Amino acid sequence: MRNILKITSVLAFSALTFACGSGQQKEEAAAVKEESPAKTDSNDGFVKIFDGESLNGWDGDATYWSVENGAIIGEITEGTKLERNHFLIYQGGQPADFEFKAEFKITEAGNSGVNYRSEPVEGLAHALKGYQADIDGKNNYTGQNYEERKRTTLAYIGQQTKINPQEKEGNLRANVEKNAWLGLEVVKELGDRAEMRKVVKSNDWNEIRIVAKGNRLKHYINGTLMSDVTDEDPANSTSKGYLGMQVHVGPPMQVAYRNIYLKNL
Repeated sequence: MRNILKITSVLAFSALTFACGSGQQKEEAAAVKEESPAKTDSNDGFVKIFDGESLNGWDGDATYWSVENGAIIGEITEGTKLERNHFLIYQGGQPADFEFKAEFKITEAGNSGVNYRSEPVEGLAHALKGYQADIDGKNNYTGQNYEERKRTTLAYIGQQTKINPQEKEGNLRANVEKNAWLGLEVVKELGDRAEMRKVVKSNDWNEIRIVAKGNRLKHYINGTLMSDVTDEDPANSTSKGYLGMQVHVGPPMQVAYRNIYLKNL
């Protein structure tokens, strides 16, 4: 009996010790968790560049640009049709290597895009020339790399390309054929274009992400890499410049942008 009592006491003591130890470990683990929380903020390192209420920090023609319900609205109506493309231009600097992300929604007739590493067009207010992550409501071009007022198409949807220097003598237009740069060399197909287009939601919110580092330019829509350009044309490439959103010549349309973030790399 004594041995049984002794064993029972030992087991009880062990159980108590284990329980106390487990409680202590849980408390210590909780303390560690409090002191070193896991980083779950997807915007870590990003700076919000649109306050959700006003166009402070941006420059554009109020005929076409406004803020509604926490989003920047670019709109063309029957009474405000354009003779040329207009931009809402970020005034917080000229990013070089960066990551940009935002959400956009565009009507079916809409044509827009996010320009970056761009320069002003002399003599024209709110006009930019440079790289553009294309966006359109019919989803023919969303995610491609189109260079506004310069070399035109640098990569279609689903293409990884290398951009070679100008082949033909003369101005830039001499090296453009069928609205694409003749120096566009396809390195790899990123996927089936028809399938890739399915990631874009019509007349609904989508995420656009641009990663520009060195001479490599990647465009993502809803997490899918849509185009990937390595620009090896030193005479015509740019390493930094203005950032802006576009309203394009065409029929009445509306595009909205919200949750706009920028991170320097």
